[in-house]
Amino acid sequence: MSRQVQGYLYLALAMLTVGSTVIASKLIASAVAPFSATALRFALAFPILLAAMRLAGARLPKLSKEDCLILAIQAGAGSVGYTTLLISGLSLTSAADAGVIIGTLPVVSAGISILLLGERPKPALLVAVALATAGVCSIAFSPDASGGSFSGNTLIFCAVICEGLFILLNKRLTAEITPLVQSTLMAGIGLIIAAIPAMFEAPFAPGISAGAVVAVVYYALVPTVGGFLLWYAGAARVSGTEAALFTALAPVSAVMLAFLILGEPVGLNQIAGIACVLAAVLGLALAGSGVALKISGGR
Repeated sequence: MSRQVQGYLYLALAMLTVGSTVIASKLIASAVAPFSATALRFALAFPILLAAMRLAGARLPKLSKEDCLILAIQAGAGSVGYTTLLISGLSLTSAADAGVIIGTLPVVSAGISILLLGERPKPALLVAVALATAGVCSIAFSPDASGGSFSGNTLIFCAVICEGLFILLNKRLTAEITPLVQSTLMAGIGLIIAAIPAMFEAPFAPGISAGAVVAVVYYALVPTVGGFLLWYAGAARVSGTEAALFTALAPVSAVMLAFLILGEPVGLNQIAGIACVLAAVLGLALAGSGVALKISGGR
């Protein structure tokens, strides 16, 4: 197997783990409070990432006060904000709908760069934003998206914005931080931030299922740690544009896993939405905008 094919395989598996976070969060939402689940996720992932750092000989660089502040905000938004909003949203909406909305992350990240950094949008980006918006609208304003489902979809989109802010803030860091070190920092800081509100929650619902507990452990070990390792192993073997193309697999895997594991129906609205989102992400990557989903502590 060639190095490039190995890269494709690793990237595809990484995106499968990203899609599976939607399914895990759906199972968690029914039995574990969002901040408690987030704190447990990082409590399990942090020591493993720390051990990986030591094995790799990675060290924490010297950080300025500004970088420390940025990392804290990143952990609050990308690590804690994303996870808690995702779990909260999935208590109200379907995993299939959430998968489509999460697929808009690369486009949302590009849009945030335009709004907050003043970057000039390219025509391809404007088309991608329009397509992604159409995809989200096909879900959010579908006939069955009334009441709680609309609220849930809104929370999922807020989670995407949190992750977009994580990516935007990454550009503001002045220190060179390796992906492994940054993921470890995000898990550690995220644990501290999530643990504070978790103390005021009733962590577990009555009659918590074994599936919910397994889902928390899975989320901590497979997407948080395994997804990180797979993504960077794959990205090291292919070009940036090729890696960006694979981000389009995340919403596809989420919708398919929702159908296969949770038995959720996949209707025309989801199919139309995912087609729009796929077209947006693929167009964005092929245009060479450089915006790609980052597997890190934010996820």
